Amino acid sequence: MTRVATPQPRAPHALKIVVAGGFGVGKTTMVRSVSEIRPLHTEERMSRAARIRRKIATTVALDFGRITLDGGSDAVGGGHTVLHLFGVPGQERFWFLWDRIFSGTIGAVVLVDTRCLADAWPAIDRLEHLGMPFIVAVNDFGGPFEGEESIRAGLGLGDDVPMVEFDARDHSSSKFVLIALVDHLRKLSGRRTT
Repeated sequence: MTRVATPQPRAPHALKIVVAGGFGVGKTTMVRSVSEIRPLHTEERMSRAARIRRKIATTVALDFGRITLDGGSDAVGGGHTVLHLFGVPGQERFWFLWDRIFSGTIGAVVLVDTRCLADAWPAIDRLEHLGMPFIVAVNDFGGPFEGEESIRAGLGLGDDVPMVEFDARDHSSSKFVLIALVDHLRKLSGRRTT
């Protein structure tokens, strides 16, 4: 008698993603808004007033969250893709933690506030130095959105780096950013195999 094999569900693909950017651009907010688990955060009360009004706490080690994307055949490798999100601290005194957090990461999102574009340069420089693929996500702080060309020029980015506008407080908007990153990684992977 021939036994018919029943299709087994595919194990989810787990990907380590870093959320980087300058101080106060919304990294913790994004991880909190999109995570399907209670996120881990290492925020501590600030000892001095920040240049950003209403900011009273800052990340001193990392933020961690997780989200499962059901991408079907479009996900990296098909099936479910589980993203493990690691938010890095934005203050310069904590940058020494970045290399350890970046280890094993396959891609990153660099958050940008158009009011202080230069704050994104250290993250972009580090990712480019590591050769790590990334996208840029322009967080909506309620001001006028600068044109994409102006932002690209200010950050020294080519057209090969995807850029999206989003609101870090909104689950769907933050999820859209992560889907854009996974799509970018899938396209890069396809180019390497052809």
